[in-house]
Amino acid sequence: MADQETPEHTEAPAAPAAPAAPPVRPRQVSHRGRSVAPVASSNKADEEIPEFEPFMLLPRGPPPLNEYLDIWDVDMIKQPHEMNKQRHHTNLYSNDHLIVRRAQEFQIKVTFNRPYKPKEDKFALEFVIGASPHYSKGTYIPVFPTEERQSTWRGQVVDSSDNVVTMGITTAPDCIVGKYGLYVAVVTPYGIRRTRRDPNLDLYIIFNPWSPGDGVFLDDEEEREEYVLNELGIIYHGAYDDISERSWNYGQFEFGILDACLFIMDKADMPLTNRGDPVKISRKASAMVNSRDDDGVLVGNWSGDYMYGVAPTSWTGSSEILLNYSSTGGMPVCYAQCWVYAAVFNTFLRCLGIPSRVVTNFFSAHDNDGNLKMDIILDDMGKVDRGRTRDSIWNYHCWTECYMSRPDLPEGFGGWQVVDATPQETSDGMYRCGPASVAAIKHGQVCYPFDAPFVFAEVNSDVVFYRRSKEGTLEPVKVNTSHVGRMVLTKAVLHDGRREITDQYKFPEGSPEERRVLEKAEEFGCQREKASVSEADVDVEISAVEVQLGNDFDLELVFTNRSSQRRVVEAYVSGTVVYYTGVPSAEVVFQTPTVKLEPQQSKKEKVLVRSKDYQKKLVGQGNLHFITTGKVKETGQIITAMKLIIIHNPRLIVQVAGSSKVSEEMYVTVEFTNPFKLSLENVYVRLEGPGIMPIHTKQYSIIAPSSSITWTEHFTPRRAGTTKLMASLDCASLRQVYGEVEVTIQP
Repeated sequence: MADQETPEHTEAPAAPAAPAAPPVRPRQVSHRGRSVAPVASSNKADEEIPEFEPFMLLPRGPPPLNEYLDIWDVDMIKQPHEMNKQRHHTNLYSNDHLIVRRAQEFQIKVTFNRPYKPKEDKFALEFVIGASPHYSKGTYIPVFPTEERQSTWRGQVVDSSDNVVTMGITTAPDCIVGKYGLYVAVVTPYGIRRTRRDPNLDLYIIFNPWSPGDGVFLDDEEEREEYVLNELGIIYHGAYDDISERSWNYGQFEFGILDACLFIMDKADMPLTNRGDPVKISRKASAMVNSRDDDGVLVGNWSGDYMYGVAPTSWTGSSEILLNYSSTGGMPVCYAQCWVYAAVFNTFLRCLGIPSRVVTNFFSAHDNDGNLKMDIILDDMGKVDRGRTRDSIWNYHCWTECYMSRPDLPEGFGGWQVVDATPQETSDGMYRCGPASVAAIKHGQVCYPFDAPFVFAEVNSDVVFYRRSKEGTLEPVKVNTSHVGRMVLTKAVLHDGRREITDQYKFPEGSPEERRVLEKAEEFGCQREKASVSEADVDVEISAVEVQLGNDFDLELVFTNRSSQRRVVEAYVSGTVVYYTGVPSAEVVFQTPTVKLEPQQSKKEKVLVRSKDYQKKLVGQGNLHFITTGKVKETGQIITAMKLIIIHNPRLIVQVAGSSKVSEEMYVTVEFTNPFKLSLENVYVRLEGPGIMPIHTKQYSIIAPSSSITWTEHFTPRRAGTTKLMASLDCASLRQVYGEVEVTIQP
């Protein structure tokens, strides 16, 4: 039999290596072996307190307890018109539960099966928060009706009539802020019997700026009205000499917002024992409002591409953002920039009872080197070297201030504190900032926590122009000490005007006090440019001009020769589209005029800026940054000037119609006409009003040139008072279009 030919064995080609799996975040490990029980870091009560707690072994269960006091009903006195919410200034919250403030008495009515006998009957109100409540942790607090027996919270019988006992309860001024459960417990010879777990008896305890005992006490009624109870805000943007403003609905009293704020602390795993301290809460929240490292509330985006979320310029209020975050179990909301972070943080603080306000710093330094210098590099001829200039000066930057005592700092550094949720730099390993004492910043005491050096640099940095030689050496040629921190603004108290608070952050420019403060800051490690730079005898200034989007305009430069000799300036004029963070996008103007000046002469030069050159290149908020530099031919001196030009957008027209009464239908109309020669595509319009209208949105696929849209919605006001309806229009080609109308609703 012939041998069969065995086919030659061929190896199959090796399969391509599978891509490496992305690193998986390790799941949270058990507390076992580390602690007896997990740290309580959630408002949720995981276990119920037993209805009967025996004092001894009862094999057959408790005997009939008919002869002892029994609880028939508990009245929380929680309606908005009733005294608890009225006295505690919580009647505006759209919440069915009782909401009270710390260190102030509130009342609860308990109906028993018979009249209460103080000498025979023993009962207590038990307040619990979180899992495994414990007296020593402040998460279980019994409140007794007699003076002889008191706990950290004080109780007293205010009234006893028939079977109804009215208890007055005063919480501790530093108690945990959050949602508590309530039980009524009666002592019998056999054990303690208490009411069943009833969610209707839950109550919220928040900070109290009306009480001198609370760390957030603010001793000014008008300021409390503004910084705690006002739902409407104004956020300032643009440039210090061309200020724009927009309204914002903080919505701290809207339905679900208080629960959303507590959820944020739960999501952060913040121990309950820390939740009575406003310093710790504000620091934790400054990390949680951004999502950089902890799946916080908002995703930052400065790119201009907002396809997968809402453009930061489109939001009109905080409520939608916070409700989206809490309803999805903590899915970060897209997208935010500094004013959105500041406004949402402001809502969080006001909702919990901490006085707060949104602040805008015009020309805010974001330094990449950790010093007090913003470096602008020029080449040997005086032209800006954008490739080597890394520091950025934000046209404006918004942060939040909150008002509180600082027992962790020396006396005098309480009051307003800077807290900033915009993710810029890490602090203790997380993207957060503050609370930093405003008083400490003003006096250069930047050694005190938290993050004072960073905020100090934002308002005090110098702009230093360096000339880079061909050999690579840098020589300082001009120092501008007044450009950064030019103006700090916030909304005025109880009206829509502006309040400048620059003097709360720093002393007047050039004053002896300012010099001493900078020297003090240097002692704590803040570095400044100390080289003396001779002042040029030729100046250049760029005049301010107001520009509407779509218009050509002339940029006017004024050159002044202060010397007694003839001067020739070889100048560079560069105009760049910039993001509001100062980051350049595209150059739209570049000219190199040569200016001849006679002794003591001023001369104007005009540069035409055409809309066709800049309009299609605009990004974000439509800012043009012009910088003029030049070299004086005779002396070699460098001259510089900078100007931010804000491009103003058209506005929405918002009108209301109807009876303007609570619970009666009204109508609001939003109108807009496209004034441009280009079509606007995928246009989103948003509309809302605190207390009268929830958020409404509408999309238009296209708005052709010169065409108009009209959108009418009906709404039913829920409460009386003066408020605003505010609208925004947003698309890729046109950002920051706003409109509003004030509405007064009668009861």
